Amino acid sequence: MTAPLRSVPARRLSAALLAAGLLLGACSSADADAAAPSSSGHDHSGGVTVEGPDDRFAGIDLPDPFQRPSFTLTDTSGAEYDFADRTAGRPTLLFFGYTSCPDICPTTMLDVGLALGRLDPGVAEQVQMVFVTTDPATDTPDVLRGYLDRFDADLPVPFVGLTGDQGAIDRAQLAAGVPLAEEQGRLHSTLLLLYGADDEAQVAFDGGNTPADIAADVAAIVG
Repeated sequence: MTAPLRSVPARRLSAALLAAGLLLGACSSADADAAAPSSSGHDHSGGVTVEGPDDRFAGIDLPDPFQRPSFTLTDTSGAEYDFADRTAGRPTLLFFGYTSCPDICPTTMLDVGLALGRLDPGVAEQVQMVFVTTDPATDTPDVLRGYLDRFDADLPVPFVGLTGDQGAIDRAQLAAGVPLAEEQGRLHSTLLLLYGADDEAQVAFDGGNTPADIAADVAAIVG
Protein backbone atom coordinates (compact mmCIF):
# COMPACT_ATOMS: atom_id res chain seq x y z
CA MET A 1 0.00 0.00 0.00
CA THR A 2 1.30 3.46 -0.79
CA ALA A 3 0.31 6.72 0.87
CA PRO A 4 1.17 10.14 -0.59
CA LEU A 5 2.70 11.78 2.45
CA ARG A 6 1.68 15.36 1.84
CA SER A 7 -1.53 15.00 -0.12
CA VAL A 8 -3.56 12.64 2.06
CA PRO A 9 -4.70 14.01 5.45
CA ALA A 10 -3.51 11.84 8.32
CA ARG A 11 -7.01 11.26 9.62
CA ARG A 12 -8.02 9.63 6.31
CA LEU A 13 -5.11 7.22 6.08
CA SER A 14 -5.54 3.59 7.04
CA ALA A 15 -6.25 3.39 10.77
CA ALA A 16 -4.07 0.33 11.02
CA LEU A 17 -1.11 2.16 9.54
CA LEU A 18 -1.50 5.13 11.87
CA ALA A 19 -1.99 3.05 14.97
CA ALA A 20 1.02 0.90 14.13
CA GLY A 21 3.29 3.87 13.49
CA LEU A 22 3.88 2.57 9.97
CA LEU A 23 4.01 5.86 8.11
CA LEU A 24 7.34 6.32 6.40
CA GLY A 25 8.44 9.73 5.27
CA ALA A 26 10.97 10.35 2.54
CA CYS A 27 12.53 13.62 3.65
CA SER A 28 13.68 14.33 0.11
CA SER A 29 10.49 13.45 -1.80
CA ALA A 30 6.77 14.05 -1.68
CA ASP A 31 5.73 10.41 -1.56
CA ALA A 32 6.51 7.45 0.70
CA ASP A 33 5.66 3.80 0.94
CA ALA A 34 4.02 2.35 4.05
CA ALA A 35 6.04 -0.59 5.31
CA ALA A 36 4.81 -3.98 6.36
CA PRO A 37 4.23 -4.52 10.10
CA SER A 38 7.46 -4.85 12.06
CA SER A 39 8.61 -7.98 13.83
CA SER A 40 9.07 -6.23 17.16
CA GLY A 41 6.34 -8.14 18.95
CA HIS A 42 4.05 -5.10 18.98
CA ASP A 43 0.76 -5.91 17.33
CA HIS A 44 -1.14 -2.71 16.59
CA SER A 45 -2.55 -3.85 13.26
CA GLY A 46 -6.10 -4.78 14.20
CA GLY A 47 -7.79 -2.03 12.19
CA VAL A 48 -8.68 0.11 15.21
CA THR A 49 -10.44 3.45 14.83
CA VAL A 50 -7.91 6.23 15.29
CA GLU A 51 -10.32 9.17 15.42
CA GLY A 52 -13.79 8.88 16.87
CA PRO A 53 -16.33 10.48 19.23
CA ASP A 54 -14.47 9.32 22.34
CA ASP A 55 -11.08 10.74 21.39
CA ARG A 56 -9.04 11.99 24.33
CA PHE A 57 -6.20 13.71 22.51
CA ALA A 58 -5.55 16.43 19.94
CA GLY A 59 -2.97 14.14 18.33
CA ILE A 60 -3.53 10.64 16.99
CA ASP A 61 -5.26 8.48 19.60
CA LEU A 62 -3.71 5.01 19.96
CA PRO A 63 -6.42 2.77 21.47
CA ASP A 64 -3.86 -0.07 21.52
CA PRO A 65 -1.01 1.77 23.31
CA PHE A 66 2.66 1.34 22.50
CA GLN A 67 4.77 0.19 25.44
CA ARG A 68 7.89 2.19 26.32
CA PRO A 69 10.67 0.34 24.46
CA SER A 70 13.93 -0.97 25.84
CA PHE A 71 17.12 -0.20 23.90
CA THR A 72 20.59 1.15 24.61
CA LEU A 73 22.42 3.65 22.38
CA THR A 74 25.03 6.40 22.75
CA ASP A 75 24.11 9.96 23.75
CA THR A 76 25.73 13.20 22.61
CA SER A 77 28.29 13.10 25.42
CA GLY A 78 29.47 9.72 24.15
CA ALA A 79 27.95 7.90 27.13
CA GLU A 80 25.74 4.82 27.07
CA TYR A 81 22.03 5.69 27.27
CA ASP A 82 19.55 3.03 28.36
CA PHE A 83 16.27 4.48 27.08
CA ALA A 84 13.91 2.40 29.24
CA ASP A 85 15.93 2.99 32.40
CA ARG A 86 16.66 6.69 31.88
CA THR A 87 13.10 7.67 30.92
CA ALA A 88 11.06 5.18 33.00
CA GLY A 89 7.97 6.77 34.54
CA ARG A 90 8.68 10.10 32.84
CA PRO A 91 6.63 11.74 30.06
CA THR A 92 8.82 11.20 26.99
CA LEU A 93 8.64 12.16 23.33
CA LEU A 94 10.45 9.80 20.93
CA PHE A 95 11.26 10.43 17.26
CA PHE A 96 13.45 8.67 14.69
CA GLY A 97 15.03 10.85 12.00
CA TYR A 98 18.33 12.32 10.78
CA THR A 99 20.02 15.69 10.99
CA SER A 100 20.40 16.44 7.26
CA CYS A 101 16.67 15.93 6.60
CA PRO A 102 15.43 19.09 4.87
CA ASP A 103 11.82 19.12 6.07
CA ILE A 104 10.08 16.48 8.22
CA CYS A 105 12.70 16.21 10.96
CA PRO A 106 13.45 19.90 11.57
CA THR A 107 9.74 20.71 11.38
CA THR A 108 8.99 18.05 14.02
CA MET A 109 11.79 19.24 16.31
CA LEU A 110 10.70 22.87 15.89
CA ASP A 111 7.12 21.93 16.71
CA VAL A 112 8.25 20.12 19.87
CA GLY A 113 10.35 23.09 20.93
CA LEU A 114 7.47 25.50 20.38
CA ALA A 115 5.05 23.17 22.17
CA LEU A 116 7.22 22.78 25.25
CA GLY A 117 8.02 26.48 25.23
CA ARG A 118 4.35 27.40 25.54
CA LEU A 119 3.84 25.17 28.59
CA ASP A 120 4.37 26.17 32.19
CA PRO A 121 8.07 25.55 32.97
CA GLY A 122 7.02 23.25 35.81
CA VAL A 123 5.29 21.04 33.25
CA ALA A 124 7.91 21.32 30.50
CA GLU A 125 10.74 20.32 32.84
CA GLN A 126 9.06 16.96 33.44
CA VAL A 127 9.21 16.05 29.74
CA GLN A 128 12.14 14.46 27.92
CA MET A 129 12.49 14.68 24.14
CA VAL A 130 14.61 11.88 22.61
CA PHE A 131 15.75 12.02 18.97
CA VAL A 132 17.26 8.80 17.58
CA THR A 133 19.19 9.12 14.34
CA THR A 134 18.35 6.85 11.42
CA ASP A 135 21.67 7.82 9.80
CA PRO A 136 24.34 6.76 12.30
CA ALA A 137 27.08 6.87 9.63
CA THR A 138 26.72 10.67 9.51
CA ASP A 139 25.13 11.66 12.81
CA THR A 140 27.95 11.49 15.32
CA PRO A 141 27.33 12.64 18.90
CA ASP A 142 28.80 16.07 18.08
CA VAL A 143 26.66 16.44 14.97
CA LEU A 144 23.53 15.47 16.90
CA ARG A 145 24.26 17.89 19.74
CA GLY A 146 24.79 20.81 17.39
CA TYR A 147 21.57 19.98 15.57
CA LEU A 148 19.38 19.63 18.67
CA ASP A 149 20.79 22.80 20.22
CA ARG A 150 18.97 24.67 17.45
CA PHE A 151 15.63 23.61 18.91
CA ASP A 152 16.03 23.31 22.70
CA ALA A 153 18.07 26.40 23.59
CA ASP A 154 15.28 28.08 25.60
CA LEU A 155 13.85 24.96 27.20
CA PRO A 156 14.38 23.78 30.80
CA VAL A 157 15.48 20.29 29.68
CA PRO A 158 17.83 19.72 26.70
CA PHE A 159 16.77 17.28 24.00
CA VAL A 160 18.57 13.93 24.06
CA GLY A 161 20.21 12.77 20.84
CA LEU A 162 21.10 9.12 20.38
CA THR A 163 23.24 7.27 17.87
CA GLY A 164 25.03 3.93 17.62
CA ASP A 165 25.93 1.27 15.10
CA GLN A 166 23.38 0.35 12.46
CA GLY A 167 22.37 -2.87 14.20
CA ALA A 168 21.63 -1.02 17.44
CA ILE A 169 19.61 1.63 15.57
CA ASP A 170 17.60 -1.10 13.85
CA ARG A 171 16.89 -2.83 17.16
CA ALA A 172 15.74 0.46 18.69
CA GLN A 173 13.23 1.01 15.89
CA LEU A 174 11.89 -2.52 16.19
CA ALA A 175 11.63 -2.19 19.98
CA ALA A 176 9.65 1.03 19.55
CA GLY A 177 7.27 -0.65 17.10
CA VAL A 178 8.11 1.53 14.09
CA PRO A 179 9.34 0.21 10.73
CA LEU A 180 13.02 0.06 9.92
CA ALA A 181 14.24 3.14 8.07
CA GLU A 182 15.30 2.62 4.47
CA GLU A 183 17.50 4.39 1.93
CA GLN A 184 20.32 5.02 4.42
CA GLY A 185 17.86 6.39 6.95
CA ARG A 186 16.22 8.85 4.55
CA LEU A 187 12.92 6.97 4.53
CA HIS A 188 11.79 6.70 8.15
CA SER A 189 8.75 6.72 10.43
CA THR A 190 7.15 10.16 10.66
CA LEU A 191 5.41 9.55 13.98
CA LEU A 192 6.34 11.35 17.19
CA LEU A 193 5.37 9.09 20.09
CA LEU A 194 4.44 10.43 23.54
CA TYR A 195 4.87 8.05 26.50
CA GLY A 196 3.26 8.81 29.84
CA ALA A 197 4.29 8.08 33.42
CA ASP A 198 2.61 4.67 32.98
CA ASP A 199 5.23 3.86 30.30
CA GLU A 200 2.60 3.66 27.57
CA ALA A 201 2.12 5.82 24.47
CA GLN A 202 -1.58 6.46 24.02
CA VAL A 203 -1.06 9.30 21.57
CA ALA A 204 1.25 10.12 18.68
CA PHE A 205 1.71 13.06 16.30
CA ASP A 206 2.55 13.52 12.64
CA GLY A 207 2.79 16.36 10.12
CA GLY A 208 -0.94 17.03 10.47
CA ASN A 209 -0.51 18.14 14.09
CA THR A 210 0.49 21.56 15.38
CA PRO A 211 2.61 22.73 18.33
CA ALA A 212 -0.69 23.55 20.07
CA ASP A 213 -1.79 19.92 19.65
CA ILE A 214 1.47 18.64 21.12
CA ALA A 215 1.35 21.12 24.01
CA ALA A 216 -2.24 20.21 24.87
CA ASP A 217 -1.55 16.48 24.90
CA VAL A 218 1.70 16.81 26.85
CA ALA A 219 -0.18 18.84 29.47
CA ALA A 220 -2.88 16.16 29.60
CA ILE A 221 -0.32 13.36 29.94
CA VAL A 222 1.63 15.20 32.66
CA GLY A 223 -1.69 15.83 34.41
